[in-house]
Amino acid sequence: MPKVPKKKDTDPDEKPRETKVEFLASLAEVLVVALFIMAFVLQTFEIPSSSMEDTLLIGDHLFVNREQFAPPTRWMGPVMPYRDIRRGDIVVFLSPEEQGLFVVKRIMGVPGDRIHLHDGVVFRNGQKLEEAYVRHKDDAPNPYRDNFPALPPSEMFGVRNEKWQQEFRSHVEGEDIVVPPSSYFAMGDNRDVSYDSRYWGFIPRENVIGRPMFIYWSFTTPPNQYQMRSMGDRLGFLAHIIIHFFDETRWSRTLKVVR
Repeated sequence: MPKVPKKKDTDPDEKPRETKVEFLASLAEVLVVALFIMAFVLQTFEIPSSSMEDTLLIGDHLFVNREQFAPPTRWMGPVMPYRDIRRGDIVVFLSPEEQGLFVVKRIMGVPGDRIHLHDGVVFRNGQKLEEAYVRHKDDAPNPYRDNFPALPPSEMFGVRNEKWQQEFRSHVEGEDIVVPPSSYFAMGDNRDVSYDSRYWGFIPRENVIGRPMFIYWSFTTPPNQYQMRSMGDRLGFLAHIIIHFFDETRWSRTLKVVR
């Protein structure tokens, strides 16, 4: 009779193979976690203007941490790195002036801070700030912008926000503007062209969306591209991206941490 081969003993250290059902279940778990993070923790944001140059450039695409500045929740509080907004933080927020518009600026003053500018230099609580990130790219004089809040806001200086024109004086003490409770004073790093708290006032705490974390993609983009809203313009720029993806992507900015 032919010999029946003996079954090999199972290696106790050998891991059992994953079945298709187990693989699909694991994949579903990963997708659920990823969707949760994208829906509740992270948000994408594209830089539309030059107000934060050279820290952030037009065409930088960012991941924004939506949870860090959010009010701590009982069930997520122990695992999320919640903290208060600090001076120097770069934040994404809803514009206090234009409904639905997302804006990114640097926090210059928190509640209680006293701010003034002299010849374009920022003084906070009496101390001159050393700001290595600031750029001055406009030589045109603007006494309101550069010596804020020495002069009252007006359309002559580019202030078109009537609400700010009316309440401006109520926040001025001596040569400083004082940041009220639950509010923030913010400016862009490209200081001479930034349309910021000098022109529309303070950021309410509830308007803050989150903190930019890092750049996941950066593409050379025209300064006025965000104003091109027609379908033809959008499709035209999409075709431009496809054609020039490799030669106009700023590869050196990929995964750059935002500070």
